Amino acid sequence: MLTAGPDAAGSRIDQWLAAELAPELSRARLQALVKGGSVSVNGRAVTEPKTKLAGGETIVVVLPEPEPAAPAAQAIALDILFEDDQLIVINKPAGLVVHPGAGNPDGTLVNALIHHCGDSLSGIGGVRRPGIVHRLDKDTSGVMVVAKTDQAHRALSEAFADHGRTGDLERAYWAIVWGMPERMTGTIDAPLGRSGKDRTRRAVVRETHPDARHAVTHFTTLERYGLRPDATAEAALVECRLETGRTHQIRVHMAHIGHPLIGDRDYGQAFSTKANRLPEDVAAIVRAFPRQALHAHLLAFRHPATGDLLRFEAPPPADMQALRDALRKLSGA
Repeated sequence: MLTAGPDAAGSRIDQWLAAELAPELSRARLQALVKGGSVSVNGRAVTEPKTKLAGGETIVVVLPEPEPAAPAAQAIALDILFEDDQLIVINKPAGLVVHPGAGNPDGTLVNALIHHCGDSLSGIGGVRRPGIVHRLDKDTSGVMVVAKTDQAHRALSEAFADHGRTGDLERAYWAIVWGMPERMTGTIDAPLGRSGKDRTRRAVVRETHPDARHAVTHFTTLERYGLRPDATAEAALVECRLETGRTHQIRVHMAHIGHPLIGDRDYGQAFSTKANRLPEDVAAIVRAFPRQALHAHLLAFRHPATGDLLRFEAPPPADMQALRDALRKLSGA
């Protein structure tokens, strides 16, 4: 129960409630509650968010039980790095799709989280579901954070949208690429957009392209495999840090500078024959690698409720470590 003071006179009820109940409830959520008849003023329900207050009213907001999530709960094993009542951090395996969609109606991370979290999901937008604030491609492994409450979802979404420019968000990936960038460290600043009519593939495009999105990736070469006298190499382990977070950004950017990820069938297929130059035991492991060699090894962010700086690291999964070990057999590792 809330009481509107004299200073509330002339305020819209949705705006006033949003100020009073932030950050627990967003204005959009409160507007939905008003329209659904869950807000009363002096004992009478109001259904119009634009309703003006006169000051002195008694206002009651009734939060309905979160609706069941549409995706089904499924018992899928999760590698949990951290969990509390606000969020959960997991080490996602390669091959696991994040969210149900066309071609993947179930068996996703969302299905697994609904099963694992159960009633600890307080409802994102009134629905008992996990709040996805960032994604990893199906065949990319590594650290992900997922919100369990509206408050956490909103705060984390804002942090990821800002990409750490004004906060403490830190995201780093390991990529094993063909060849070796000319410089040990560098920045790729190249806008991305759709590749032709393909809805999923991306390409570097001109800034004037209709759907061009600003995209910046910083990279550092960590290991070189098969180093040659001319300072080139057969392959390299590169750490990539995102200043923006576009679809397939690392994969497209590394391909753009001539060093696509090993195993990337979308952006590096033309480089697959380079395995023929490797010793047969190494080449066999490279050819058999089933996905793009990309792993989100580091994620750091401020906890949305406590303000504590949380930092999580995940070692490379077995398949990527095996690829790395094989390439280290080449000179210059």
